[in-house]
Amino acid sequence: MNPIPILPTPCANAPDDPLAIDAHLLSRYDISGPRYTSYPTALQFRDDFGASDYARAAAQSKRTGKPVSLYLHVPFCDTVCFYCACTKIVTNNRAHADAYVQRLHAEIARQASLLGAGRALAQMHWGGGTPTFLSLEQITSLIDAIGRQFVMSHDDSAEYAIEIDPRSAGPASIRALRALGFNRLSIGVQDFDPRVQEAIHRVQPRGLVEATLDAARSCGFKSVNFDLIYGLPHQTPESFSNTLDAVIEMAPERLSVFSYAHLPQQFKMQRCLPDALPDGPQKAGLLQTIVARLTAAGYVYIGMDHFARPDDELALAQAAGTLHRNFQGYSTRADCDLIGVGMSAIGRIGDSYAQNAKTLKTYYDAIDAGGLAIARGVRLNQDDHIRRDVISRLMCHMALEFSSIEQAHDIDFVSYFAGELGEMADLVADGLVAVDAHGLRVLPPGRLLVRVVAQVFDAYRRSAANARCAKVM
Repeated sequence: MNPIPILPTPCANAPDDPLAIDAHLLSRYDISGPRYTSYPTALQFRDDFGASDYARAAAQSKRTGKPVSLYLHVPFCDTVCFYCACTKIVTNNRAHADAYVQRLHAEIARQASLLGAGRALAQMHWGGGTPTFLSLEQITSLIDAIGRQFVMSHDDSAEYAIEIDPRSAGPASIRALRALGFNRLSIGVQDFDPRVQEAIHRVQPRGLVEATLDAARSCGFKSVNFDLIYGLPHQTPESFSNTLDAVIEMAPERLSVFSYAHLPQQFKMQRCLPDALPDGPQKAGLLQTIVARLTAAGYVYIGMDHFARPDDELALAQAAGTLHRNFQGYSTRADCDLIGVGMSAIGRIGDSYAQNAKTLKTYYDAIDAGGLAIARGVRLNQDDHIRRDVISRLMCHMALEFSSIEQAHDIDFVSYFAGELGEMADLVADGLVAVDAHGLRVLPPGRLLVRVVAQVFDAYRRSAANARCAKVM
């Protein structure tokens, strides 16, 4: 018998209720868990997954001929930000970029050979590190290489994004990137408070960001995203409210507001931060300030730290039920195969995930040997496919219709997930979710804790690897 309380109102496709913040619930459910940019997550990738496994998946993808997505990773930064947990190499030696770009050229051609040249490129994202560590000539050469292998859009119907550091990419660089076809920009802001910037070793005056934003708008970028982080040293609701004042005035189309994950045992540069980190209740206060200010300013909470203006494609896609999620976060594009190129890059091809070598030497050695740099990955089984679908729908739409999963995977949802539905009892009792005979709906107090809801359906949630994840708060 299903132990979940049956509520009389059927689940909606996506809630439009205002966000609700309960500091007690945030504290109670401040557990470790993945961000679910994939399922299974990278924590479950296996070292015995190699190039031959990837080639099999690529051959299947090639037969479909469907549009693809591409992620290109540039690991280099010329300065270190103490909070950073990205795969990066800090160096001022620009010669590193020459050698790296040469390998990227080779890898792009080999990926296209496996997956089929001439396929449409529906989405592209350059991340890092700092992609603008590369010179404009190097970036141009890589765009030319991608354009020779895949069909790139020239009418902005595709989404081509790049992360930039305004300290190294001025207005002239922004205009040049737009001319190369990039139409979306992501700027790492973090915080405008000078004291916080000094503590995290990223001094970046507001005027610098404003000049970058003005350049992006003047040359026709469709959307600009700001990355912000809360939970950094010296932050208070009052100080961060000042940062939000500036952000709201600049009005970027999208905002990614991340909770800082302090894991100094894994990321040694985090040990350089001062001890003045906000504690749990202080972080809850910061989150309350963020939600209140941004929603009052008209931003829509998409989920998992993401906000968008109501006329942005992300908000429109969520309202239409077409939002997707991948390794870069939320996406408006179809759930197409993702090609990962560069050191540590992750791709998703067919029923497999694959990750490249995570050090520069092993990446170079693999490419120089004439193959790809696949170091690990995983092939999904039937249960993985079902659970990925469930988790993705929850993360994107905050709701789940049992019948849609039953039809897609030929299962009886209540029978298949009897144990998981039983585990929902506490979440229901705490008002985080509502469950009825038709489905599951994440309620306003649960929207900020959607990772916790999704984790109930994660078959690997009790693994030792998952224990290394950052906490929700």
